[in-house]
Amino acid sequence: MTASPATTRRSLLGGAGLLAAAGLLAACSPNGSDSTASNAGPSQGPASGASYDDAVRSIVDGREIKVGFTPPVLSENFTQIEHAAFRKMQELEERFGCTWVWERQSPVGDFSAVQGTLGIVQSWMARGFDAIAVSTGANFATVQDLYRQANAEGVKIYQFNQPAELYPEEELLTVTNVGYDNRWQSGYLAGTYIAEKLGGSGKILQIWGPSGSDWTRARKIGFDKALAENPGIEVVGEADGGYVRDKGLQAAQDLLTRDPDIDAIYGENEEMALGASQAIDAAGLKHWDGSDGILTIGADGLMSGYQKIREKKLTATVNIGGVDQGQNLIEAIFQTVVLGQTVTQFINNPTQVVDLSNVAWHEAYTQWALDAPKTYGS
Repeated sequence: MTASPATTRRSLLGGAGLLAAAGLLAACSPNGSDSTASNAGPSQGPASGASYDDAVRSIVDGREIKVGFTPPVLSENFTQIEHAAFRKMQELEERFGCTWVWERQSPVGDFSAVQGTLGIVQSWMARGFDAIAVSTGANFATVQDLYRQANAEGVKIYQFNQPAELYPEEELLTVTNVGYDNRWQSGYLAGTYIAEKLGGSGKILQIWGPSGSDWTRARKIGFDKALAENPGIEVVGEADGGYVRDKGLQAAQDLLTRDPDIDAIYGENEEMALGASQAIDAAGLKHWDGSDGILTIGADGLMSGYQKIREKKLTATVNIGGVDQGQNLIEAIFQTVVLGQTVTQFINNPTQVVDLSNVAWHEAYTQWALDAPKTYGS
């Protein structure tokens, strides 16, 4: 059910990364290719030593790589992904002699402000960027039309943190989609965690992203499957939290006013779950202590969320592999733009439920990314 990750944190932190191990190589994307496998196994042993680096340096020849990075909103989650990308950019720059031009723009507004994304991408296309990395709430047909135009102009499009598992794979016009499967690697994990902690029975509230969001639709598929496997879990209320903390707070307050006698709150993303945590405090209710109180769980893997887990104000979250996404995004761009290689259509990263039992290493890994010694762009 859960897709196997294409890469591991071990490979990312192991120096040579994926370039040498060929973890992203072998299978091609539909963008002029004949394979759409979710994972690509190594086709050769790791390359190492000065001869390999010198050979790649000769191909790079000091090349400048222009990359545009557009998330749907400017938020803590996307800042973490971006800083992980900076880590990998610096590594490749120092090792192979490339230079990077990096621009980040996000549409003004919220996750529904998709027209801004289209304008941003078109601007970078007109300026001849080598690669454009997109995460957007725009509908599938709209962005495919945009990507078709980019392909015609020789601009490579890479999606990240996108629920691409919902889209017809043969119609995807991206070089690759770097992320995870929202159904089984997020929604299902969260639902199963709630059921396990509550012993298979209890009343829960759900706070979802905007109606019509592809992320919501994907995660709901997984969460609903977990509920079907645990019929003792009863959903007694749900609301739209807009993917932001203040709306998550308001949604949770409204739901708790109607039904304070609940066992858990699922915030589809972590910002909404943190808002729900604030609502529990405001209502004078008890947070989950391992056997009693209200369990809260979200999904992202934010440093602010990890801190709340340590404070026992957030029970758990699903780390969606943001650090790995940033690292693998840059690997994929370097391999395809500079080296002319192909990558898999889906690069699914590891995810995991994080609670007090394992928060330390997730927090340290994210902090490692945020502490990138060099940043790019404005």
